[in-house]
Amino acid sequence: MKKSILIIIFIFKAVTAIGQECPRLTSPADGSLGVLVNTTINWPPVPGIIGYLVSLGTTPGGGDILNRRSAGLTNSYTPEVGLPENTTIYVTISLFLSNGQLIICTSESFTTEDVTTAPPCTSLTEPLNNDGNVSVKTELNWGYAPTATGYRISVGTMPGATDLIDNLDVGNVLSYNPSDDLPQDTPVYVTVIPYNENGDAGLCNEESFTTGNAVIDCNAFFDPVSGEIISRKPETNLPGQIGLCKNELPTLYSSIDSAEGFRWYKVNDDGTETLLSSTATVSLSEVGPYRYEAYNFVEQGGETFECAVSQEFNVVLSEIAQITSVSVERQIDGKRIQVEVSGLGDYEYALDEIDGPYQDMPIFNRVSEGTHIIYVRDKNGCGIAQRLVERELTVDDFPKFFTPNGDGINDFWQYIAPRERNEIQLTYIQVFDRYGNFLTQIMPNSKGWDGTFNGQPLPSSSYWFRAKDNLNNEVQGFFALKR
Repeated sequence: MKKSILIIIFIFKAVTAIGQECPRLTSPADGSLGVLVNTTINWPPVPGIIGYLVSLGTTPGGGDILNRRSAGLTNSYTPEVGLPENTTIYVTISLFLSNGQLIICTSESFTTEDVTTAPPCTSLTEPLNNDGNVSVKTELNWGYAPTATGYRISVGTMPGATDLIDNLDVGNVLSYNPSDDLPQDTPVYVTVIPYNENGDAGLCNEESFTTGNAVIDCNAFFDPVSGEIISRKPETNLPGQIGLCKNELPTLYSSIDSAEGFRWYKVNDDGTETLLSSTATVSLSEVGPYRYEAYNFVEQGGETFECAVSQEFNVVLSEIAQITSVSVERQIDGKRIQVEVSGLGDYEYALDEIDGPYQDMPIFNRVSEGTHIIYVRDKNGCGIAQRLVERELTVDDFPKFFTPNGDGINDFWQYIAPRERNEIQLTYIQVFDRYGNFLTQIMPNSKGWDGTFNGQPLPSSSYWFRAKDNLNNEVQGFFALKR
């Protein structure tokens, strides 16, 4: 029974996985002969998938011509540089499912034509013929010439000239990136000659374009000498907001960026900019938007260029915080301290350590007993305010027992003053017997209770007390009298 269930589950999963049927080639059809080398491969659309992969090879399932090229959801594929002639081509279509599965379909094949003529000419696709202001770093691109198996290019600065590139065989590709920059502000003449085993296209039209002024590449580059990645642009650490301390206007602000030049601008209400400084330091006296530039100099082609990084920032008024209140709430896992502040600044908070760590929230949880200090720091550098959070009164401030037997040791029961700063000030201490009858009230600065009532010694027993401090905190607890 269990085996039958497992078999049924396996069959169900297998059927689910192949719910999409593999397509058959519509053109060229499986087994076709004499197929053009520049053919477009087509198959019917398959519903419920998220994409196709196309592989082309000279063996079933192979990918030596094209290995799993994505066709998206387009149910056709045209090889960019054509197919080899007189060759059996195996096409493998794979289906991407939405659940991440990949169905690899059975290969189908066709055989290409035997090419017996030279290819036709082609033309530039980028830059286009007669284009102007072309980058000196441009890549040359041209269209596929049907039946071509390679291309030779010539480039010159005059019609028919090859002073830049002389009949260079670039292989079966449709682009070429010259190793050197093209001359700036100059007409450039390009001839592309397709060829195959039967010959070349012969005299093809020469095309031309005109370069613009040199454009410096300010991106990082690999230095083969040092083996390091070198950035032509400076890196900036300037924050997006700078605070001016209310009582320190104007304020001198200095960039810590490593750069060869600096510029600071005030952005005006109409969008124009006013240059404030051309050094690493600027004097700031107004709130509002600003722009900062840091740049390095780069030599290229006998000219000097700037590679700059730009950063917009806002200037705001700021000031040291005013701590208006600190509230303390006793919880099961410790005290909860909340700070209230006022001021223009952007503030952060730390407990007990002036150097932090600081946090954005003005609340501290699970705080231990004892005296603590709250620090409030202005993020814009205008100062740190602090407030002492006094230790609260607890039952642990009172003895658990005393022995009034006249031996001079532990003869009185009294509040134990804490050793922390700003000692707690008590307003009263009241003592009661175990039945709640009031016995006495003692002053915090006295010796304490001697264990008598109306001059008569009380018996050994449990007693309880109630005490209140100057912060209106009240505690109560038990202690023992032993004789």
